Amino acid sequence: MSETNVTPEVSGGAAEKNPPESKAGIKRVDSPLTPSKIIEYLNRYIIGQDKAKRAVAVAMRNRLRRRALPPELAHEVMPKNILMVGPTGVGKTEIARRLATLSSAPFIKVEATKFTEVGYVGRDVESIIRDLTEFAVSMVRKRMLETVQAPALERAEQRLLDALLPRPEREHKFSMPGLMRVLGGTEGEAEEDGGDEAADAAPQEPQEEPKDSGTRARLLSMLREGKLDGREVDIEVSDSVMAIPIFGAAGMDAMGINLGEMLNGVLPKRMRKRRMKVQEALRLLQSEEAEKLIDTEALAREAVDTVQEDGIVFLDELDKVVVRGGNTSGPDVSREGVQRDLLPIVEGSVVQTRYGPVKTDHILFIAAGAFSGVKPSDLIPELQGRFPIRVELEPLSWEHLQQILTEPENSLIRQYEALISTEGAELCFTEEATAEIAKLAHKMNAEMEDIGARRLHTMMEQLLEEISFSVCDKEAEKIEITPELVQERLSSLVENRDIRRYLL
Repeated sequence: MSETNVTPEVSGGAAEKNPPESKAGIKRVDSPLTPSKIIEYLNRYIIGQDKAKRAVAVAMRNRLRRRALPPELAHEVMPKNILMVGPTGVGKTEIARRLATLSSAPFIKVEATKFTEVGYVGRDVESIIRDLTEFAVSMVRKRMLETVQAPALERAEQRLLDALLPRPEREHKFSMPGLMRVLGGTEGEAEEDGGDEAADAAPQEPQEEPKDSGTRARLLSMLREGKLDGREVDIEVSDSVMAIPIFGAAGMDAMGINLGEMLNGVLPKRMRKRRMKVQEALRLLQSEEAEKLIDTEALAREAVDTVQEDGIVFLDELDKVVVRGGNTSGPDVSREGVQRDLLPIVEGSVVQTRYGPVKTDHILFIAAGAFSGVKPSDLIPELQGRFPIRVELEPLSWEHLQQILTEPENSLIRQYEALISTEGAELCFTEEATAEIAKLAHKMNAEMEDIGARRLHTMMEQLLEEISFSVCDKEAEKIEITPELVQERLSSLVENRDIRRYLL
C-alpha cells in the first residue's frame, strides 16, 4: 500500500515545500468497496431509496478511509451516524442488513421500544452492546473453527482409532525404585536392590509397537476411504455445561454465568459414553477437538476489536420513544428516559461485557422510524446532534412495487416459482400480471395502513393459495398467471372492506 502526502491548498506554496508532520502517515485506501460499488451491491436487493443508499455508502467508505489514517488522527474521526425517516416496509432495515453483510461486520437490529430507563423493569440499553459483542464472538469463532479443521480432523481420527482399536494394557512391572520412593527409602538403596530388575524390564515394553502401529495404519486408511462409516463404535465425549443467565440486576442482564469456566480446574471434566456410527463419531470428535484448538483469549480480544472498529447497530422504532411536541408532564421511563440512556452509548462510552470492556466511540449507529405523529426535532437535542445525517425514504409507488416483485435477486416471484417447481410444475408470471398485483397492493396501502412492500406478501399468498394447495395432486403442467387471474383472485380482497379488517 503506497503512502501519499496530502497537502492543504494555501497561498504562497509554503505548505507544498514543507508538508505538515501530521499528514505524513496517511495512506491510500486500496479496498474495492467504493461508494459506487456499495450502491451497485445494494441495488441488487433494494429498489429505489437512492439518498439512503448514498448515505450508507459514504459512511462505510469513511470507515475504510479512517483505517488509512495515522492512529492519533484516526482516534479523533468519529462515525457520522444516520437517521432514516420513512414509512414501514420501504427498505430501511434491509439497507442496514445488506450493508453489514457486504462488509462482514457485526450487526444487530434492536427496537427502541424494548428498553426502559435504568432502574426500572425492562432491558438496559447497554445490553445492545453486549448482544453485539456476542454476535461478534460467534462470527470470530466460526472463522477460527474453519482454520483449525485440518489439525482437528487428525486429532479426531486418532481418538476414533483408540476407540476402534484400544491399546493393550501393559503389565505393571515390579519397580524397586518406585516402591522405595513410596516407602520413604532413598534412590541409592533402590538402585542397589532393584536396579538390575528395572533394567531388564525396560527393553521389553516396545515389543508390541510394530504390530499395533501397522494395524492402526490400516484402520486409518480404511477410515479415510469411508470403509468404516457404517460400523458402530463407543466413544467418550464431554458433556457441555449450560450457561445460567441472571436477570434483574442493573447492568447484568444477558451476561450469564458459565459453570464450566467457573469450575474449570476444580472438578474433572465430565465424560459420557455414546454409541454411534463411525461417520457421525468422527464429525462429533472433530468438532470437539476444533473447540480445544481455539485460543479463547485471542477470540475475545479479536471479537472486542471487531465490535469497536466495525460494529453496526440498527436502532429501529426510534420515533416510538419520542414525546409528542417534546413536552412531558412527568417522568417517562420508556420514552425520554430511554433517549437519555441511549445518548452515552451513541456518543461514546465503555460498556462492560463478559469478554471485556467495549468502547462504543466508533460503532456506527443507524436509527430509523416513521415519525408520522412526531418529528425528528422532538428528540432531545443532545441525541439529535449524534445523528448528523438524516435521509428521508420515499413511499413506494406501484412501479416500485412491481420492480420489487421481479428485479431483486431472489425476488418474491423467483421464490414462488422455485417452490412450485419442486412439485414438477412450472409457474410463470406475465408482465401485465405483476403490474396488476403491484397496482392492487398500492391501492390497499393508500386506503389502509401503508405497510409498504410487506403488502406484497399477503397479495401473493392470496393469489397462489389454490395453486399451492392443489399442484401436488395434478400432473406436471405449466401454470401461467395472467391479469385476469389476478383480478379474479384478488379483486374481492381489495374491494371488500369487511374482509380487509382481518387481512393485511
